[in-house]
Amino acid sequence: MNRLFGSGKKIPKPTLNDAISNTDVRVDAVEVKVKKLDAELTRYRDQLKKMRDGPAKKTVQQKALRVLKQKKLYEAQRDNLQQQSFNMEQAQMTTENLRNVMATVDAMQTANKEMKKQYKNVNLDKIDQLQDEMEDLMEQANEVQETLGRSYNLPDDIDEDDLEAELDALGDELEFEDEEVPSYLQEDELDLPKTAETDPKLQNDVKLDEFGLPVAAEGPMKA
Repeated sequence: MNRLFGSGKKIPKPTLNDAISNTDVRVDAVEVKVKKLDAELTRYRDQLKKMRDGPAKKTVQQKALRVLKQKKLYEAQRDNLQQQSFNMEQAQMTTENLRNVMATVDAMQTANKEMKKQYKNVNLDKIDQLQDEMEDLMEQANEVQETLGRSYNLPDDIDEDDLEAELDALGDELEFEDEEVPSYLQEDELDLPKTAETDPKLQNDVKLDEFGLPVAAEGPMKA
């Protein structure tokens, strides 16, 4: 009945990934056959090396040639399937790139619409007015700071040059006062008599008193 009237269910079309997977499976199956034929050819080759020329050797050669032809056909089929798989992979990569490009374009369009909506709410005149108001407020704040930092009880006719000269003179006076030491802090240097460098007892021409001090020579006092 399904063959005559068809089935109500729709069979989904194979995707590109399904086609690549099926092709890779077929490549693997053909590769198995090629390896099997290679093993058979190796066996015939070893036999031919040991056989002498004759009908038996020709029979083995014909079998080897038949196997070689089969191998060539399978190799060609394998290469064809591999090329098909490669082409489908390239198509898949191209499709993915196009899909990414479209997604990027859609995102850019959405962002563009959002930016236009936001810019509609922006008023440049209000922004300029706000900047002017902020500038005025900053100037007023500076004036307040200058007012609070104003000096009091200072005459207006003071010359800055006179103040600098007075400041320099004050510095000289401070240095002079630092150098001068009060008299009551100065130590008096006492002139003490120096002891004799030689022993007084060794000097025969000097008379000493009972305290060991030299006695002044007695002589006639001049009028």
